[in-house]
Amino acid sequence: MKIVYSDKYEADFGPHVFATEKYRLLKERLLKENLATEADFINPEPANVKDVLLVHTKSYVDDMVNLRWSQRTVRSELPLTQEIIHAYLLHTQGTILTCQQAIQDVISVHLGGGFHHAFADHGEGFCYINDVAVGIKKMQALSLISQAAVIDCDLHQGNGTAKIFQGDASVFTFSIHQEHLYPIKEESDWDIGLDDGAGDKEYLQILEPAVDKILTEQKPELVVYLAGADPFQLDQLGQLRLTKQGLKQRDQIVIQACQQKKIPVAVTLAGGYAYEVKDTVDIHFNTCQVCLAVNKTTNQ
Repeated sequence: MKIVYSDKYEADFGPHVFATEKYRLLKERLLKENLATEADFINPEPANVKDVLLVHTKSYVDDMVNLRWSQRTVRSELPLTQEIIHAYLLHTQGTILTCQQAIQDVISVHLGGGFHHAFADHGEGFCYINDVAVGIKKMQALSLISQAAVIDCDLHQGNGTAKIFQGDASVFTFSIHQEHLYPIKEESDWDIGLDDGAGDKEYLQILEPAVDKILTEQKPELVVYLAGADPFQLDQLGQLRLTKQGLKQRDQIVIQACQQKKIPVAVTLAGGYAYEVKDTVDIHFNTCQVCLAVNKTTNQ
Protein backbone atom coordinates (compact mmCIF):
# COMPACT_ATOMS: atom_id res chain seq x y z
CA MET A 1 0.00 0.00 0.00
CA LYS A 2 1.35 3.39 -0.96
CA ILE A 3 1.39 6.26 1.54
CA VAL A 4 1.43 9.84 0.25
CA TYR A 5 3.42 12.42 2.22
CA SER A 6 5.56 15.53 1.88
CA ASP A 7 7.86 17.01 4.50
CA LYS A 8 6.69 20.40 3.21
CA TYR A 9 3.28 19.80 4.83
CA GLU A 10 4.85 21.13 8.04
CA ALA A 11 4.31 24.75 7.06
CA ASP A 12 4.81 27.55 9.58
CA PHE A 13 1.41 28.85 10.69
CA GLY A 14 2.84 30.74 13.66
CA PRO A 15 1.05 30.18 17.01
CA HIS A 16 -1.97 28.18 15.86
CA VAL A 17 -4.26 25.37 17.01
CA PHE A 18 -3.44 23.51 13.76
CA ALA A 19 -0.22 21.65 14.66
CA THR A 20 1.29 20.89 11.25
CA GLU A 21 4.11 18.91 12.86
CA LYS A 22 1.59 16.07 13.23
CA TYR A 23 2.33 14.98 9.67
CA ARG A 24 6.07 14.55 10.25
CA LEU A 25 5.57 12.92 13.65
CA LEU A 26 3.15 10.43 12.10
CA LYS A 27 5.56 9.47 9.34
CA GLU A 28 8.38 9.08 11.86
CA ARG A 29 6.24 6.78 13.99
CA LEU A 30 5.22 4.60 11.03
CA LEU A 31 8.91 4.14 10.21
CA LYS A 32 9.94 3.61 13.84
CA GLU A 33 7.33 0.91 14.40
CA ASN A 34 8.21 -0.79 11.10
CA LEU A 35 4.76 -0.35 9.62
CA ALA A 36 6.28 1.35 6.58
CA THR A 37 9.62 1.86 4.86
CA GLU A 38 10.80 4.88 2.90
CA ALA A 39 9.99 2.95 -0.29
CA ASP A 40 6.30 2.93 0.65
CA PHE A 41 6.01 6.72 0.49
CA ILE A 42 5.08 8.81 -2.54
CA ASN A 43 6.23 12.43 -2.46
CA PRO A 44 3.84 14.75 -4.35
CA GLU A 45 4.77 17.74 -6.47
CA PRO A 46 2.57 20.86 -6.17
CA ALA A 47 -0.80 20.53 -7.91
CA ASN A 48 -1.17 22.08 -11.33
CA VAL A 49 -3.28 25.24 -11.19
CA LYS A 50 -5.38 23.81 -14.05
CA ASP A 51 -6.40 20.99 -11.72
CA VAL A 52 -7.23 23.41 -8.91
CA LEU A 53 -9.46 25.25 -11.40
CA LEU A 54 -11.51 22.08 -11.86
CA VAL A 55 -13.13 23.15 -8.58
CA HIS A 56 -12.11 26.69 -7.63
CA THR A 57 -12.90 29.98 -9.37
CA LYS A 58 -10.22 31.82 -11.30
CA SER A 59 -10.60 34.96 -9.18
CA TYR A 60 -10.09 33.04 -5.95
CA VAL A 61 -7.12 31.06 -7.25
CA ASP A 62 -5.57 34.27 -8.57
CA ASP A 63 -5.86 35.92 -5.13
CA MET A 64 -4.44 32.86 -3.44
CA VAL A 65 -1.40 32.21 -5.62
CA ASN A 66 -0.56 35.92 -5.67
CA LEU A 67 -0.87 36.11 -1.87
CA ARG A 68 -3.56 38.77 -2.08
CA TRP A 69 -5.74 39.42 0.98
CA SER A 70 -9.38 39.69 -0.09
CA GLN A 71 -12.83 38.51 0.96
CA ARG A 72 -11.92 35.30 -0.84
CA THR A 73 -8.79 34.53 1.19
CA VAL A 74 -9.29 36.17 4.59
CA ARG A 75 -11.78 33.59 5.90
CA SER A 76 -9.10 30.89 5.86
CA GLU A 77 -8.12 31.97 9.40
CA LEU A 78 -4.52 31.31 8.35
CA PRO A 79 -1.57 33.46 7.32
CA LEU A 80 -1.17 33.90 3.56
CA THR A 81 2.43 33.11 2.65
CA GLN A 82 4.18 31.41 -0.23
CA GLU A 83 5.20 28.54 2.05
CA ILE A 84 1.62 27.91 3.15
CA ILE A 85 0.09 28.07 -0.34
CA HIS A 86 2.86 25.76 -1.57
CA ALA A 87 1.91 23.32 1.20
CA TYR A 88 -1.76 23.39 0.17
CA LEU A 89 -0.85 22.77 -3.47
CA LEU A 90 1.22 19.80 -2.29
CA HIS A 91 -1.68 18.49 -0.17
CA THR A 92 -3.95 18.79 -3.21
CA GLN A 93 -1.65 16.82 -5.48
CA GLY A 94 -1.22 14.39 -2.59
CA THR A 95 -4.94 13.67 -2.57
CA ILE A 96 -4.97 13.34 -6.37
CA LEU A 97 -2.20 10.74 -6.09
CA THR A 98 -4.01 9.00 -3.22
CA CYS A 99 -7.16 8.70 -5.34
CA GLN A 100 -5.15 7.29 -8.24
CA GLN A 101 -3.38 4.79 -6.00
CA ALA A 102 -6.68 3.72 -4.42
CA ILE A 103 -8.22 3.06 -7.83
CA GLN A 104 -5.15 1.01 -8.73
CA ASP A 105 -4.58 -0.79 -5.41
CA VAL A 106 -8.05 -0.64 -3.71
CA ILE A 107 -6.73 1.39 -0.75
CA SER A 108 -4.29 4.25 -0.26
CA VAL A 109 -3.68 6.67 2.60
CA HIS A 110 -2.62 10.30 2.52
CA LEU A 111 -0.76 11.65 5.54
CA GLY A 112 -2.47 14.95 4.86
CA GLY A 113 -5.45 16.35 2.99
CA GLY A 114 -9.11 16.54 3.92
CA PHE A 115 -9.48 20.34 3.66
CA HIS A 116 -13.24 20.25 3.39
CA HIS A 117 -14.09 23.85 4.41
CA ALA A 118 -12.71 25.43 1.22
CA PHE A 119 -15.49 26.58 -1.13
CA ALA A 120 -15.17 27.04 -4.88
CA ASP A 121 -14.83 30.81 -4.48
CA HIS A 122 -13.18 31.25 -1.06
CA GLY A 123 -11.09 29.65 1.65
CA GLU A 124 -12.46 28.98 5.09
CA GLY A 125 -11.68 27.22 8.37
CA PHE A 126 -7.94 26.48 7.91
CA CYS A 127 -8.59 25.36 4.32
CA TYR A 128 -7.34 27.11 1.19
CA ILE A 129 -7.94 24.37 -1.42
CA ASN A 130 -10.60 21.66 -1.28
CA ASP A 131 -8.29 18.77 -2.14
CA VAL A 132 -11.13 16.26 -1.72
CA ALA A 133 -13.20 17.89 -4.46
CA VAL A 134 -10.17 18.41 -6.71
CA GLY A 135 -9.16 14.77 -6.32
CA ILE A 136 -12.60 13.53 -7.32
CA LYS A 137 -12.95 15.97 -10.22
CA LYS A 138 -9.51 14.98 -11.50
CA MET A 139 -10.39 11.27 -11.41
CA GLN A 140 -13.55 12.05 -13.37
CA ALA A 141 -11.62 14.21 -15.85
CA LEU A 142 -9.22 11.31 -16.43
CA SER A 143 -12.24 9.01 -16.97
CA LEU A 144 -11.01 6.75 -14.17
CA ILE A 145 -14.39 6.96 -12.40
CA SER A 146 -17.82 8.41 -12.97
CA GLN A 147 -19.42 8.02 -9.52
CA ALA A 148 -17.80 8.88 -6.19
CA ALA A 149 -18.79 9.26 -2.56
CA VAL A 150 -17.33 11.39 0.22
CA ILE A 151 -17.59 9.87 3.70
CA ASP A 152 -16.66 12.72 6.03
CA CYS A 153 -16.12 11.74 9.67
CA ASP A 154 -14.38 14.91 10.78
CA LEU A 155 -15.73 16.73 13.85
CA HIS A 156 -16.94 19.57 11.63
CA GLN A 157 -19.37 19.34 8.73
CA GLY A 158 -17.65 19.39 5.34
CA ASN A 159 -19.49 22.53 4.29
CA GLY A 160 -17.24 23.41 1.35
CA THR A 161 -17.42 19.92 -0.11
CA ALA A 162 -21.19 19.84 0.38
CA LYS A 163 -21.66 23.15 -1.45
CA ILE A 164 -19.28 22.25 -4.30
CA PHE A 165 -21.15 19.04 -5.09
CA GLN A 166 -24.73 20.25 -4.52
CA GLY A 167 -26.74 19.30 -7.59
CA ASP A 168 -24.00 16.97 -8.86
CA ALA A 169 -25.54 13.50 -9.04
CA SER A 170 -22.13 11.94 -9.74
CA VAL A 171 -20.82 12.64 -6.21
CA PHE A 172 -22.64 11.62 -3.02
CA THR A 173 -21.64 13.64 0.05
CA PHE A 174 -22.08 12.31 3.58
CA SER A 175 -21.04 14.08 6.78
CA ILE A 176 -21.37 12.95 10.40
CA HIS A 177 -20.35 15.75 12.74
CA GLN A 178 -21.06 17.76 15.88
CA GLU A 179 -24.19 19.75 15.09
CA HIS A 180 -23.89 22.80 17.34
CA LEU A 181 -20.46 23.91 16.19
CA TYR A 182 -18.70 25.68 13.33
CA PRO A 183 -19.42 25.81 10.41
CA ILE A 184 -22.69 27.31 9.28
CA LYS A 185 -24.10 24.18 7.69
CA GLU A 186 -24.46 23.59 3.97
CA GLU A 187 -26.64 20.75 2.70
CA SER A 188 -24.84 17.49 1.98
CA ASP A 189 -26.68 14.61 0.36
CA TRP A 190 -26.83 13.14 3.87
CA ASP A 191 -25.96 14.97 7.07
CA ILE A 192 -25.98 13.48 10.55
CA GLY A 193 -25.51 16.11 13.24
CA LEU A 194 -24.69 14.77 16.71
CA ASP A 195 -25.41 16.46 20.02
CA ASP A 196 -22.59 17.67 22.27
CA GLY A 197 -21.24 14.83 24.39
CA ALA A 198 -21.99 11.99 21.96
CA GLY A 199 -19.54 9.14 22.55
CA ASP A 200 -18.36 5.89 21.01
CA LYS A 201 -21.54 3.84 21.34
CA GLU A 202 -23.94 6.38 19.86
CA TYR A 203 -21.53 7.39 17.09
CA LEU A 204 -20.68 3.86 15.94
CA GLN A 205 -24.29 2.63 16.11
CA ILE A 206 -25.30 5.43 13.76
CA LEU A 207 -22.28 5.23 11.46
CA GLU A 208 -22.22 1.53 10.62
CA PRO A 209 -25.68 1.23 8.98
CA ALA A 210 -25.20 4.61 7.30
CA VAL A 211 -21.98 3.51 5.58
CA ASP A 212 -23.56 0.24 4.48
CA LYS A 213 -26.57 2.11 3.04
CA ILE A 214 -24.36 4.56 1.12
CA LEU A 215 -22.14 1.89 -0.42
CA THR A 216 -25.06 -0.42 -1.24
CA GLU A 217 -27.38 2.18 -2.74
CA GLN A 218 -24.93 4.63 -4.33
CA LYS A 219 -22.41 2.07 -5.64
CA PRO A 220 -19.54 4.57 -5.87
CA GLU A 221 -16.45 3.68 -7.86
CA LEU A 222 -14.31 5.62 -5.37
CA VAL A 223 -14.78 6.65 -1.75
CA VAL A 224 -12.81 9.55 -0.31
CA TYR A 225 -12.78 9.07 3.46
CA LEU A 226 -12.00 11.94 5.83
CA ALA A 227 -10.71 10.28 9.00
CA GLY A 228 -10.63 13.39 11.17
CA ALA A 229 -9.03 12.99 14.60
CA ASP A 230 -11.10 15.81 16.10
CA PRO A 231 -14.16 13.87 17.35
CA PHE A 232 -11.71 12.83 20.12
CA GLN A 233 -12.81 13.54 23.69
CA LEU A 234 -9.76 15.75 24.38
CA ASP A 235 -9.90 17.86 21.22
CA GLN A 236 -9.61 21.61 21.77
CA LEU A 237 -12.30 22.57 19.25
CA GLY A 238 -15.12 20.12 19.90
CA GLN A 239 -17.44 18.51 22.40
CA LEU A 240 -17.82 15.00 21.00
CA ARG A 241 -16.46 12.36 23.35
CA LEU A 242 -15.02 9.57 21.23
CA THR A 243 -12.07 7.60 22.60
CA LYS A 244 -9.02 6.57 20.61
CA GLN A 245 -10.40 3.03 20.44
CA GLY A 246 -13.78 4.32 19.28
CA LEU A 247 -12.14 6.30 16.49
CA LYS A 248 -10.18 3.22 15.44
CA GLN A 249 -13.45 1.27 15.29
CA ARG A 250 -14.90 4.09 13.18
CA ASP A 251 -12.03 3.67 10.72
CA GLN A 252 -12.54 -0.10 10.65
CA ILE A 253 -16.24 0.32 9.87
CA VAL A 254 -15.62 2.59 6.88
CA ILE A 255 -12.51 0.96 5.45
CA GLN A 256 -13.62 -2.65 5.92
CA ALA A 257 -17.01 -1.89 4.37
CA CYS A 258 -15.27 -0.49 1.28
CA GLN A 259 -13.01 -3.54 1.12
CA GLN A 260 -15.90 -5.97 1.41
CA LYS A 261 -17.69 -4.27 -1.48
CA LYS A 262 -14.45 -3.95 -3.47
CA ILE A 263 -14.76 -0.16 -3.63
CA PRO A 264 -11.47 1.78 -3.76
CA VAL A 265 -10.99 4.04 -0.75
CA ALA A 266 -8.68 7.06 -0.57
CA VAL A 267 -8.07 7.99 3.06
CA THR A 268 -7.24 11.56 4.14
CA LEU A 269 -6.47 12.69 7.69
CA ALA A 270 -8.46 15.96 7.92
CA GLY A 271 -8.67 17.68 11.32
CA GLY A 272 -7.21 16.97 14.74
CA TYR A 273 -6.55 19.55 17.45
CA ALA A 274 -5.98 17.62 20.67
CA TYR A 275 -4.44 19.47 23.60
CA GLU A 276 -1.45 17.13 23.23
CA VAL A 277 -0.27 16.65 19.64
CA LYS A 278 0.76 13.11 20.62
CA ASP A 279 -2.93 12.22 20.98
CA THR A 280 -3.68 13.49 17.47
CA VAL A 281 -0.74 11.48 16.12
CA ASP A 282 -1.95 8.36 17.99
CA ILE A 283 -5.37 8.65 16.33
CA HIS A 284 -3.90 9.16 12.85
CA PHE A 285 -1.47 6.28 13.49
CA ASN A 286 -4.42 4.01 14.32
CA THR A 287 -6.06 5.03 11.04
CA CYS A 288 -2.91 3.99 9.19
CA GLN A 289 -2.82 0.70 11.11
CA VAL A 290 -6.37 -0.06 10.01
CA CYS A 291 -5.52 0.77 6.39
CA LEU A 292 -2.45 -1.46 6.44
CA ALA A 293 -4.35 -4.35 8.04
CA VAL A 294 -7.17 -4.13 5.50
CA ASN A 295 -4.66 -3.87 2.67
CA LYS A 296 -2.93 -7.02 3.93
CA THR A 297 -6.16 -9.04 3.91
CA THR A 298 -7.07 -7.65 0.48
CA ASN A 299 -3.81 -8.94 -0.98
CA GLN A 300 -3.89 -12.38 0.62
